[in-house]
Amino acid sequence: MKTRLALMMAATLTTFTADGDNRPIGKTFATRSEVIAQNGIVATSHPLAVQAGLDILKSGGNAIDAAIACNALMGLVEPTGNGVGGDLFAIVWDARTKKLHGLNASGRSPHSLTLEHFKKLKLTAIPQDGPLPVSVPGCVDGWIELHKKFGSLTLKKILAPAIHYAENGFPVSEVIAAGWQGSTKFKKWPGFAETFLPNGRAPTKGEIFRNPGLAKTLKSIGRNGRDGFYAGTTARKIAKYMKKNGGFITEKDLTDHCSEWVEPVSANYRGYDVWELPPNTQGIAALQILNILEGFDIKAMGFGSAAYVHHFVEAKKLAFEDRAKFYSDPAFNNLPVKGLISKTYATERRKLLNSKKPAKTYDAGNPAMLDGDTIYLTVADKHGNMVSLIQSNFRGFGSGMCPTGLGFCLQNRGELFTLEQGHFNVYEPHKRPFHTIIPSFITKDGQPLMTLGLMGGDMQPQGHAQIVINLVDFGMNLQEAGDAPRIRHSGSSSPTGETMKDGGEVFLEYGFSPETERDLQQMGHKIGRSSVGSFGGYQAIKWDAKNKVFIGASESRKDGHAAGY
Repeated sequence: MKTRLALMMAATLTTFTADGDNRPIGKTFATRSEVIAQNGIVATSHPLAVQAGLDILKSGGNAIDAAIACNALMGLVEPTGNGVGGDLFAIVWDARTKKLHGLNASGRSPHSLTLEHFKKLKLTAIPQDGPLPVSVPGCVDGWIELHKKFGSLTLKKILAPAIHYAENGFPVSEVIAAGWQGSTKFKKWPGFAETFLPNGRAPTKGEIFRNPGLAKTLKSIGRNGRDGFYAGTTARKIAKYMKKNGGFITEKDLTDHCSEWVEPVSANYRGYDVWELPPNTQGIAALQILNILEGFDIKAMGFGSAAYVHHFVEAKKLAFEDRAKFYSDPAFNNLPVKGLISKTYATERRKLLNSKKPAKTYDAGNPAMLDGDTIYLTVADKHGNMVSLIQSNFRGFGSGMCPTGLGFCLQNRGELFTLEQGHFNVYEPHKRPFHTIIPSFITKDGQPLMTLGLMGGDMQPQGHAQIVINLVDFGMNLQEAGDAPRIRHSGSSSPTGETMKDGGEVFLEYGFSPETERDLQQMGHKIGRSSVGSFGGYQAIKWDAKNKVFIGASESRKDGHAAGY
């Protein structure tokens, strides 16, 4: 079934040409206007979360307070992608110190689960669901760290909107209802059906859903802070449930968990500093892609051209081979992050790119060791604070493991370890797995310009790079940059052990011309077919320093929107 956006893209297809500035004439890609406001903007993939964030801002809270409120509510209204059982990453622009802060709130593997256990089970990969892929949930500790460093309202007030809707119910939205229908496969795991399948089935569009167990969990956090989740009754219930059902997470794993404040890293793309978080996330893949493409005249190629798509796909392949080899927990490996995102290294890798023919395989590089189903939401406030926050259970409802009476699923992020001995990302106890979720931020001349995020697994760094290119090379506005049809390449080597075979596949969203697809096939690319939902979900907020206003944009492929006041 085609979405509203897909139909719009198809209509655009027959009228798209480019003028000398490579801008579409006739119809544009933007499905709606940008949102412009003076006092603050909230952009999420669910309308109720947007309203909750605005209410927090209007009641005297700042962007950090509002972001936590939005995330707490998103865990209720969009449980197919996030929740307190998952992990969190954030980049915050602090207006007071005029500095970017990065937060890695991802959890670690259990102390008591070893690589030998997987070998005894004769597994070659970690399962997608059940007890084995469960790592410690880092989301709540992420909220606590953000609140402790930047928050202004009490946690009780911040979590109140999510608690209200959890107790009283909310109507399930269209896109989430569709995704929820595929969740019946988790019925085999204790607690899932009782929590997420009322009346034995997934709720449908417009149906009221309540989650009293989650309300109790959030109240505990509101009263007791970190100890309301990682100690006391909630922690004991999680540990007891896991032990009973073949899991390994214990009270000690929960107590030992801690988030980490990290320095964001950046690469300059044609005068714009694009910021990501370092591994164990995949954020620097976007920087590697942009560094490689900076050596080509992308603007002259034109949006939608076979030349642009080809160069983008090949740059992605090069970056992802490094991703497969190096991206992992830096506490266990000495990672060449600065080397990977250096211009010198990008120049070396660029030489491998054939402008006329796609590569079947690439080897990972040898960078210098230089010193030195997800939801995304973003909030900006009248003080100038800006938050770029992403949070996830990983695949849909995560592991499907729902501790009794707590109202949430535990994530399955541990699936992204490899069982290959000697690999940087091999499974080890108390280790953070490779992570796909990445928030982003852009500055210009040392000043904040915009927040940026795009959900969707391996699509995320590809999407980040495309948004930047749409803005910088093709001159699109904030909404159009997200609504423009996207490119997705799959089949690159992975940190879980897979290797690229025969060059992978290129997927083109509705809006690319038949001529572009034909030309790519003639070059040797394999063109795949994909659902609309596989191209990610985007939110962004931009600071217009000239007019002293915020500009917001939100994903047309999702249920949400941007709003301000």
